[in-house]
Amino acid sequence: MEDVKEWDLWKHNRKIRLSVLLMSDIIIVTRESVIAEERGIYVEHTKADIIFKDFWRNNERFADLFNVVVFGGKEVIKPETLHEMDTDVSGVIQLKDYKETLSRTRDVIKKTAYGVEFVVLGIESQQHIHYAMPLRHMVYDAMSYLKEYREITRKYKESPEKKTEDEFLSKMRKDDRLHPVITLTVYYGEKQWDGPYCLKDMIVEMPEEIAAIFSDYKMNLLEVRDSDRYVFNNTDVQSVFEITREIFAGHFEKIQEKYGNKEMGSDLLTLVGQMTGSKELIRMSRNMEVNSMCEALEKLKEEGEQKGREKEREAVILTMLQNNYPISEICKLLNISEEEVLEIRDKE
Repeated sequence: MEDVKEWDLWKHNRKIRLSVLLMSDIIIVTRESVIAEERGIYVEHTKADIIFKDFWRNNERFADLFNVVVFGGKEVIKPETLHEMDTDVSGVIQLKDYKETLSRTRDVIKKTAYGVEFVVLGIESQQHIHYAMPLRHMVYDAMSYLKEYREITRKYKESPEKKTEDEFLSKMRKDDRLHPVITLTVYYGEKQWDGPYCLKDMIVEMPEEIAAIFSDYKMNLLEVRDSDRYVFNNTDVQSVFEITREIFAGHFEKIQEKYGNKEMGSDLLTLVGQMTGSKELIRMSRNMEVNSMCEALEKLKEEGEQKGREKEREAVILTMLQNNYPISEICKLLNISEEEVLEIRDKE
């Protein structure tokens, strides 16, 4: 028994199409976001995933990233063959008594023609070290495969052709095939990655007999702070990683010397702001208040000095609290509100 139901609902000013595929053994629920044009809704986003999507939406950048990092510099992916795909791979997996709900929207996902078929390529951005990242990779990729399987089952249902008993139970034909999914994580944290690189790194020590048959899952990872070993052909990709590395290292003079008066795109500067943690640079580049690296560096320095002053003030407040100064007295001396003092106290 198989049936498909669809509903539309509004959530957070976006229309969500909910599709439920009912099968004898598996229930899959997927959500497709629909742009709410008919409501005339526009929301300015500055979330990390939106910033990354804006930058990597460009096919030349996307292709160069994969060709250099994943394929060792060979031009395997051609920009003109890339097409954007739906990033929502959310779903519910149910096998008899087991049920798991997985809600996931991938950062950027495209497909490219390769031979007579296609390959699915995805980018995931990661600000912090995640000690289960290979497992997340495996689950996200599996959800992409599950989504394609669901599309096959839909075609299977609509096809009038005769099926074998095994094909009927499988909801796919013997010669149906899924397409490969390749995911690359871009880790832009300031700390060196000390997490696992594959599923095996997350597993307890195994006897040789078990290790020999264990199914590992490799993670493709680009560590921005260690990206100087790559030479990118796309100027924007090379610039965004090089500038971010030098900011991490505090080499502002080097950036000034190489990029000083060069004009930079808003999406490039916004991504640099995101990866270096500069909210002010993100705001200004979004509002087109800066258009060169020279201006951006000045703003970054000012922001760094401001953060330094804020840390010094926090240290003073904490010292006063430790010496039992009344909060009301701290507020008078430093001309700040009680809420600010409590917030600093509670951070410790």
